[in-house]
Amino acid sequence: MKLIAQRTGRHCLSLPSNRLGLYLALRHWCVPGQRILMSPISADEILFLVLAAGLRPVIAPLSPRDGNIDVSRVDLGTVDAVLTTNLYGLPDQVAAFAGKILIEDVAHAMETSVGGRPLGTFGQAGVFSLSKHPGAGSGGVLAVERESDLRALEHARDDLMAPGSLRSDLTGVATSMARQAALKLGLVRPALALMRTLGLQEEREGYRIALDPDGLELALKHVPALPPFDPWVRADLHDYRARRGAVARWYHSRRLAKVPADRARRLAGVRRLAELPTVAPAVRDDLTRPLFRVPLLVRDRDAAIAELERHGVATGYLYDPPYDDYAPAFTEASPDPRPARWWARHVLPVDPVYADRSLPLLRRLEPPTQGPT
Repeated sequence: MKLIAQRTGRHCLSLPSNRLGLYLALRHWCVPGQRILMSPISADEILFLVLAAGLRPVIAPLSPRDGNIDVSRVDLGTVDAVLTTNLYGLPDQVAAFAGKILIEDVAHAMETSVGGRPLGTFGQAGVFSLSKHPGAGSGGVLAVERESDLRALEHARDDLMAPGSLRSDLTGVATSMARQAALKLGLVRPALALMRTLGLQEEREGYRIALDPDGLELALKHVPALPPFDPWVRADLHDYRARRGAVARWYHSRRLAKVPADRARRLAGVRRLAELPTVAPAVRDDLTRPLFRVPLLVRDRDAAIAELERHGVATGYLYDPPYDDYAPAFTEASPDPRPARWWARHVLPVDPVYADRSLPLLRRLEPPTQGPT
């Protein structure tokens, strides 16, 4: 947490997950019934956190350059708040949201800056994840400008936290360590199979967890409240609001401390992947950003994923279909969902840390035959 506090210059609150931090921020700064602008391409649980806070998700048109909100096609006068995604570490146009309640999801963008200013410092709150760049498996940090907000959020966090246990902490640390070892050794396929067998990954319909509209309607009767939404929000991280003990906190700190040391390797991978003709255009805008993943836009994405896994390269972090098609009854539709559908169908997020391992395969991939319109 100290590293994030130094980077942002903000007051920081330690959390068991980024998910809990986002909910706390949404409840603290937004009022139930308000309309919040959000990207159509983001993790399943983010949508459910917005619904749990009693907010109305307004789905933005997507920019095919970076997979984030296309600000040029948004009427900000119709929304009360904005939730950024900063997909794969590519920044949203944060300056355009001045004057709105702005909650920054910085899970993918721990090391991204805009104009020399770190993401997570533009809005009322920046919410970081320790399971992304640090690879800690769990943990989050909520960064805020005012100490009075920090104290209020700390009380709200404590009210929502569930009891933890040493056994749970040890299991979480061991699982994360095993995942890191599998990535380094190229044992992705057996590791994924084991995680599914142990119930550490949810069953999915394609790349999304099952929506269960009837169950979701029942949960909505209790908003604003988080626990009724646990069946959706806890996907792949069942203890997302469990109190962490000394072992887990030690491991989180250890993994976070490694992030600066990995920066050069991550940047080198970004630069090499940026040379590919399939790379998303915004990646080339600034090659000094140590992205969490480098998005490529390829013709047969699913076949490419299977081939990469056979060669020991993990992908993941796919958000297909967009919210418009995933949960149309629970969102306000984008004015133009076509770019989001195109992006979701073709994007291939590649870990720049393992670029050397994946490049021989990636060089053979072709861009989509048609554009996003």
